[in-house]
Amino acid sequence: MDKHVALTSVSEQANQIPADLLLRIDEAVTHYPVSKRSASLPLLHLWQNQFGFIDDSGVNWIAKRLELEPINILELVTFYPWFRQQAAGKVCIRVCRTLSCALAGSFEVRDAFCKAVGIDPKAESHGHTPPVSPDGKFSVEFVECLASCGSAPVALINDDLAEDITPEGTAAILSQYN
Repeated sequence: MDKHVALTSVSEQANQIPADLLLRIDEAVTHYPVSKRSASLPLLHLWQNQFGFIDDSGVNWIAKRLELEPINILELVTFYPWFRQQAAGKVCIRVCRTLSCALAGSFEVRDAFCKAVGIDPKAESHGHTPPVSPDGKFSVEFVECLASCGSAPVALINDDLAEDITPEGTAAILSQYN
């Protein structure tokens, strides 16, 4: 564990790494004995699942842990829209916008979610941190395919898949997260 103490001096987020996360990180790295670089995505997922986002301290910490340059990690964070560099709401609503969902009304569903939680429906989120409700509880964003085209439109609310959503049904879905 001593090696982690030295690595955690990067910044605020990195200073708060729980011991169980360090163990999961160490375990994940063992799956890539030939190239530690290959552990980049698993470590990014672990980090974001723990903290909700990946700030510069996370990028630097992971890069140092994998003996890479920070740019190697930042490239991944900025390329994959699933990763975010700033905190989103405690409840992340990800509405599918690919063809099946769009034709079934996902744009109207996203607008209904936004209005219900106090977010401007015109706020752009693609490629950016999603807009967050004034109380910080909800964020709403479009994502690409959630692989449930037969039950479109769909949304992923935290880790729960909601299917066959109508704009009128968004209030009932949100009530489960209040």
